[in-house]
Amino acid sequence: MVPAAGPPAPAAAEEPSPLVVAVARAIALTVVLPVRLGWELVVVAGRLLGRYLLTPTGRFLRRWLLRPLAWAARTLLWQPLVWLARGVAWCAVWLLWRPLAWAVRTLVWLPLVWLARGVAVAIDALRRPLAWVARHLIAAPLGWLLRHLVVRPLRWVWVRLLAPVLRVTLYGLAVVGAAVLAALGWALNVVGRALLAVGRVLCLALEGAWRLAGRLLHLLYRVLLCPLGWALRWVWRHTAVPLWRGVRAVVGPVARAVRSTWRATVTPTRRWLRRTVLDPVRLTTRQVLTALGLRR
Repeated sequence: MVPAAGPPAPAAAEEPSPLVVAVARAIALTVVLPVRLGWELVVVAGRLLGRYLLTPTGRFLRRWLLRPLAWAARTLLWQPLVWLARGVAWCAVWLLWRPLAWAVRTLVWLPLVWLARGVAVAIDALRRPLAWVARHLIAAPLGWLLRHLVVRPLRWVWVRLLAPVLRVTLYGLAVVGAAVLAALGWALNVVGRALLAVGRVLCLALEGAWRLAGRLLHLLYRVLLCPLGWALRWVWRHTAVPLWRGVRAVVGPVARAVRSTWRATVTPTRRWLRRTVLDPVRLTTRQVLTALGLRR
């Protein structure tokens, strides 16, 4: 059983007349085909230009300019700088820092430690004699005198005779006080002179150590730092500066030659292709599309 036919399809768009088709075909043959051929010519020219000019130029520059420059920079600049930095670090550690630390530790710190220990021993030695003198030569005699010349006489005077014994006792106390004061003055004078002598010795030792350290630092500066600075300046003037000048002398002409070659070959070719091929093709295509009604 044959199914019933559906509703009739909408009418198709009206086809163009044979005259319009013939005109479009003529335009396509006279305009689009030359444009296509021109485009293929441009593609072939670009391939030939890239194969026989740009690629060999890039290979030449990479082989004869970039690789030698990289080798020269790595061999003549970077490795000497690395060796120089290692030498400078080694000299700074072994010829400057460690000798300076040894000099400070041996010539300044150890003498100061020994001097401080000597001063401490001297003070301890003076403290003990002074304590012994105060204990045995002052306290014991004074106690004995007070016990035998003051307490007992006063007790006896209090019991027996007061006024005469009191005058004698006061006179004895005055004599003893004068002797004690004289002894104390002498002891203080001796201690003061000893401390003054120790202070002078300490000041002279500190001054000598300071001057010696200054002379040693000045000698290290003149012996190590000045020659090291001169050597660095000489190395810089005779390695880095000539290398930079050589690189500039080599790269400058090559860059100018590449720029001149680019201006003489690529720029005129690009302008010719744009003016002779691309602009007419673009204009013709636009006109064809506009004539066919595909572009407004």
